[in-house]
Amino acid sequence: MWKPIVEIGILWFVMYHILLFFEGTRALQVLRGIIILLAAFLIFQKLELNILSWLLTKLFGISVIAILIIFHPEIRQGLARLGGRNLFATILREEELDYVLREITKAAESMALDKIGALIAIEKNDPLATYVETGVIIDGRVSSDLIQAVFTPNNPLHDGGLIIQHGRINAAGCLFPLTQNQYLSRVFGTRHRAALGLSEEADSVIIIVSEERRDISLVYRGKLYKDLQRDELFSKMKEMLTIKKEDA
Repeated sequence: MWKPIVEIGILWFVMYHILLFFEGTRALQVLRGIIILLAAFLIFQKLELNILSWLLTKLFGISVIAILIIFHPEIRQGLARLGGRNLFATILREEELDYVLREITKAAESMALDKIGALIAIEKNDPLATYVETGVIIDGRVSSDLIQAVFTPNNPLHDGGLIIQHGRINAAGCLFPLTQNQYLSRVFGTRHRAALGLSEEADSVIIIVSEERRDISLVYRGKLYKDLQRDELFSKMKEMLTIKKEDA
């Protein structure tokens, strides 16, 4: 009686970590397609549709080779991430989250006063691995000084976005997609458009520091919160990061 339970548990564990392996890559969509084809194959076999079963069998054989060739970079990157991933990582404790947000707030306020532009994305539920790959890996503890150093003018990384994952600065100089919203005011520059573009793709919390207007804005799920003061920025970030996914 216990064997089926163990088998189901092992199967769930394997499938879960296969999905983690491909998380944030184009190969994830292909993997979902393969699962659908596999389900169709099992149904065809159950219904004894032999011709369709034979066709899918041949298709699977070709697909394996094609996937290994086409998605070689994604597979390599997935292996690298899986090797460095804490498979049982937990959510940040409240005091750790508060520390990270205070350091971001401190850096944003300082950069706004010094007329230094910045673009910071904090990962929530949707993975940002695709965008991390466009930048330079830092993997450093979040600190106001490090954030300000990244966005110092003439620094090679200052024009891109900085990504924070699991309470650490993962990468900088990252490229974010620009929003396709044609009705956005021309007052907003590339950083605001990139922040809105990323928010259309993921549920990240994104902070923008404008060097021209010397103000701080926050973007979450396509909504822009402008001219935030220190306490407002901190409370907004914490609210957005702690709100449950189904309530967002």
